[in-house]
Amino acid sequence: MVKKADISTKKLISLNPENWVKWVTQIPDITTGEILNSEFQWISRESDVLVKATSPQYGEFLVLNELQLRYKSELPKRMRAYTALAEEKYDLPIYPVLINILKESETEIPKRYESEFAGLQARQDYRVINLWEVDVNIALSQPIPALLPFVPILKGGGEESTVRQALQMLRADEKLSQLETVMAFFATFVLDSALVQQIMRWDMAILQESPWYQQIFREGEKRGEQRGEKLGERRAILSSIELSLEIKFSQEGLQFMPKISQVADLEQLKNIQRSILTVNGLDELREFMQRD
Repeated sequence: MVKKADISTKKLISLNPENWVKWVTQIPDITTGEILNSEFQWISRESDVLVKATSPQYGEFLVLNELQLRYKSELPKRMRAYTALAEEKYDLPIYPVLINILKESETEIPKRYESEFAGLQARQDYRVINLWEVDVNIALSQPIPALLPFVPILKGGGEESTVRQALQMLRADEKLSQLETVMAFFATFVLDSALVQQIMRWDMAILQESPWYQQIFREGEKRGEQRGEKLGERRAILSSIELSLEIKFSQEGLQFMPKISQVADLEQLKNIQRSILTVNGLDELREFMQRD
């Protein structure tokens, strides 16, 4: 039976919050409490996860976890805002962590927000974790369930044997088996999609139920709105296709947009939209578009 890919960041971390927080903070004697509501009335979206933590050295504090598919230039400012809002709301020190899932470019990702205006300075430090730099053995050897779905895109995790090993670990624990579809989604970035279906017995149609897929679609809609375009269904699909190309293939993938923009048929556009997240490279996408 196909499992629904309804795993949010909060659900991932809640599988073992203490080990997750120990890993992201590198504070070994930490203990965790509840996962708090991270919605702030002054901003339009939630910070991913706020976890209450305690250590003998630092006392009680909150760990703010912000997961992003890819790094964006506005994130330092966002980290500053979320940290300040969380500190004001809960009156506790904040340990902010930015976790980037997929590599965008070779650009160095800043570890602090800094600004100066009229002689006044503002600064917010935060820890940066880039999953493509994290050794896959950390996920395989330590009990951090939230890392297992990301095994395919961790450093050294893109081999079939490694993905199979992680899959066995997920299936050995009934509570973790629900993470299979999340790992399958990320496996399509590094392995042949047919192989992913074979080793995971995964229905590729479930991809559209994944929160990561939905995030790509929503961000595509938002991108269109920000450009001042009136979004119909076709425009929403085109915006999502553009963002999907950029996420999976970086700027090189955008070379397809002029041709895709000429497609009028909605079903054909939807087929292209689905194929982008399942093909293994630009050549395979080019062949698909020639057949379609």
